[in-house]
Amino acid sequence: MKKLILLFIILSGVTFSNKLFAENKNTKQFWVKALYLSESAINNMERLQYYINLTKRSEINSYVIDLKGVDGIVNYESKIPAVRMAKAFATSFNLSKVINAFHQNNIHVIGRIVCFKDPYLSVQKPEWAVNENDGKLYNEKWLNPTNQEVWKYLVDIAKESLAKGVDEIQFDYVRFPFDGDTGKLALGVKVEERYKIIDDFISCARKQMPKAVLSADVFGIICQSVNDPEHIGQNLEYIGKELDYISPMIYPSLFAKGQIVNDIILAKPDLAPYAVVYNTLLNGNRRIARVKDYRAKIRPYLQAYTASWLGDGEYQQYGADQLKQQIKAAHDAGCDQWIFWNEQSNYPEGAFY
Repeated sequence: MKKLILLFIILSGVTFSNKLFAENKNTKQFWVKALYLSESAINNMERLQYYINLTKRSEINSYVIDLKGVDGIVNYESKIPAVRMAKAFATSFNLSKVINAFHQNNIHVIGRIVCFKDPYLSVQKPEWAVNENDGKLYNEKWLNPTNQEVWKYLVDIAKESLAKGVDEIQFDYVRFPFDGDTGKLALGVKVEERYKIIDDFISCARKQMPKAVLSADVFGIICQSVNDPEHIGQNLEYIGKELDYISPMIYPSLFAKGQIVNDIILAKPDLAPYAVVYNTLLNGNRRIARVKDYRAKIRPYLQAYTASWLGDGEYQQYGADQLKQQIKAAHDAGCDQWIFWNEQSNYPEGAFY
């Protein structure tokens, strides 16, 4: 009988494991296997039901949804005074209804908040925005990461969303801008090390949400680069000290030709998804293991789109096989959790167990 039970557990594998951790999802041991869902993917009930059903026939157990998108708009009817005064919200979907639908099916809900890139609020409240040295609004339209009123605005959205039932807050664009001529940036205060500003924001969020599950998306390259040479405010050894998870965006298409990661030369990164993901994560995990009291675990964002803009010979179609290669690479590098990104939320089912 014991042998039969053991055989059943082995054969059940991922399915048994997912159910076990889903029943204990308030612990830090929940293994997220997630997909990003766009606004249009969840405001259509037929598509929403498709994604719910997908969790019943695959290893997918979590979804990332946009609470505040890259357009600066809060996607539900927020009651926060500052959001309402700026008219920075829409009724794109009924957040409580979506959360209830997911929770009834034992699905973990991760609420994504795009932080400092905000083309809407930076215009509505220019005193909160990044300016150029001549006083003009920075053309990429970002909120100022040094402004603590901005911090409060973002944390208030997070707290409101948690009260509505979101299981986890995921901060995105939690950095300084690097697009355009960043030498012209006027932040209003002297900033020696930008990563300390970002770390202070995360610390502020943690103090106000001490029991919440907090995560952040970071550039994949910070697993290789040291001490923030990109000047975006993301330093691997620091950014995860008060987060539960960091999600390096390890999209092969975003790595430069010939990029060296973990002493491996990536001649054409988009054509080598396993090598990109494996070596980036191996290097990242090795580095954070050396940091005392480092809180965050690495849970990578992986590529589920085809980067045809790279040109002939530099890209490939990303289907089930390319996604499987990335999943295997993550597992081989010691990461049993992952999230896939596709802006249109189109994912090949065959990629998932």
